[in-house]
Amino acid sequence: MWTAVATMKDLGRRRKLRVEIDGLAVALFQADGRVYAFADLCVHQDRSLFKGTLLHGKVICPGHQWQFDLETGYEADQDLCQPTYPVRVDDDGTVYIDTVPTRHAEAGTGEGARA
Repeated sequence: MWTAVATMKDLGRRRKLRVEIDGLAVALFQADGRVYAFADLCVHQDRSLFKGTLLHGKVICPGHQWQFDLETGYEADQDLCQPTYPVRVDDDGTVYIDTVPTRHAEAGTGEGARA
């Protein structure tokens, strides 16, 4: 089910935003003209990814600097995958999220959550 959560203007210059949908915390990231959605709490130690750094196509967790791929949610050196959500951006700049997590077959493949 698609839910409107923000606008592109809300993402602004910081290129990241934390939103909640029915108690589910989601971190939005904007990179290279696309929007990605991650479960906000890191699968490693429940740190907020929204407070992390967006760098070179990865979200870097502020806890132990795990680097999650924007496309897949995978961390190259770990077996854990951060849940990601499909994202849609309408022509008016409204950002929608489908709260059913995206499933990826393996690291480096899959569609990922993007606009």
